[in-house]
Formats: sequence, C-alpha cells, structure tokens
Amino acid sequence: MSVPLTWWGHASATVEPGGARVLLDPVLDDRLHHLRRRTPTPGPEAHVADLVLVSHLHSDHFHVPSLQRLSTGAVVLVPDGGQALLRDGRRRGALPGCEVRGVRPGDVVEVTTAAGVEVRVRVLRADHDGRRLPLRGAAAGPAIGFVVEAGGQRVWFPGDTGWSERLVRDLEALDPVDLALPPIGGWGPSLDVVHHLGPVEAARALALLGADAAVPVHWGTFWPVGLQPLAPGVFRRFFTTPGARFLDAVDEHAPTTRAVLARPGVRLVP
Repeated sequence: MSVPLTWWGHASATVEPGGARVLLDPVLDDRLHHLRRRTPTPGPEAHVADLVLVSHLHSDHFHVPSLQRLSTGAVVLVPDGGQALLRDGRRRGALPGCEVRGVRPGDVVEVTTAAGVEVRVRVLRADHDGRRLPLRGAAAGPAIGFVVEAGGQRVWFPGDTGWSERLVRDLEALDPVDLALPPIGGWGPSLDVVHHLGPVEAARALALLGADAAVPVHWGTFWPVGLQPLAPGVFRRFFTTPGARFLDAVDEHAPTTRAVLARPGVRLVP
C-alpha cells in the first residue's frame, strides 16, 4: 500500500499513513542562520498535523519558530531533554494547543487523532550528535529515528544517522515498511560520513530494512550564502546530485524498492 507524502525540503515532510497527518522535522522558513532555502517556501498546509516527530535538537531539525506555527491539537514528540527549548522565555516559547512529550530510544507511543486514526510510533536510536549546537549546554537529548504505523501502513524515518554495525543490526530487526525516508545529502562543504548516510549507504539501508517505496530527504534545499560560486564542485556533490546518485544506488543495492524523487511542496503517492 502506498503512503501519501509531501516533502517540504531538507528533512521536513508530511506523511499520511492510514490518513493521519504526521509532520517530520519541520523547518519551514527560508533562512536558517547562514543557510538560504533554494526551494519553494512551504505553504500554510505544512503547519497542519495530527502528530509531529522531531529527530534531534540541531536547529535544522528542531526549529522552534516552525514548531510555534503548528496548528492546535498536534502531539509533538521530541528527544527527551528538548522540552527545555519550548518553554516560555524571551527567546523560547510554548506551543499553544499542542502536547509536547519527550521520548527516548525504545519508547512506543500511541496517539489517536481527532478523526479517530490510531497511530503507533516506535522510537529508534540514531548514530548522531543529539546536542543543541552551537550552544551545547543549552539542551541535550538523544538523536532518534521513528517507525510510524497507522491503518496497516508503516513508515521509516531515521532522522540523521550514520552507517554502523549497530544500524545494520537495528535494521535487520525491523519489519519491512511501506515507505522509507532516508537522508542522503547535506547543506555545506562536507558531509560527516560517521553521522550521516550518503546516497549509497541509504540504499544499502533499504536493502537491509525492506521497503516498498523510498523517497530521499535531507538534500537539495539549504546551502550557505555565497558558497556556491567558491566551491561549485562541492555544491554539485552535496546539493544537486545526491538524488540521482541515490536512484542509481537503489537500482544496484535494493532493486525491489521503488525509489522516487519528490518535488518540494508537491503531494505524491510513491
């Protein structure tokens, strides 16, 4: 069964297993520190969700201004410790009308949407630095991923994670999914391969997991202002070509998976 999906750019997406609206790592602004969005600005429909999942505390995944624009009634799962970033204060704010819960790897959370859809979320571990940067002392929490199940449909969203023997074991222990959203790229002049999957590693992960369809994320969205003319080769490798390289890698390593590149802001059923 196909799971509808709208990719908003970077790691942000809305998936709709069983008819529930599950928003992943919402970063919906056009500027993020020194980064500029090069894709269409997400519209107001990106703020509507039954459930919001945040994978780690880095500001390109845990973006407080985007979270503050959520529609009321959403349940928001964040890495345990990240709740401190959503308290009232001059530079922080609560999420009115939303319920925020801290979670850790191994947790299982069940949520019933306003429309009566039962959603089950399994929290996974990820190999990534989960601290809030650059203010490392401001908040800390584990980097996590998720398997979301609703209406008999399963979605894998690993957040940011690197390739490791532990990841291999974890993937082999999971049941196959209908839709996978692996990260495949970056937003700067290098990609920390210890803590990020590239296109080939993402395809190898799909082969271990077993995924009917896959749409890659975490690529082709943000880039540092002024860097492209200084390093055009780096821009091609980490910004423009990861998608095509992912499709080639899936053909080689996970040929039973249907891999599709999404257009930001366009709903598709892969």
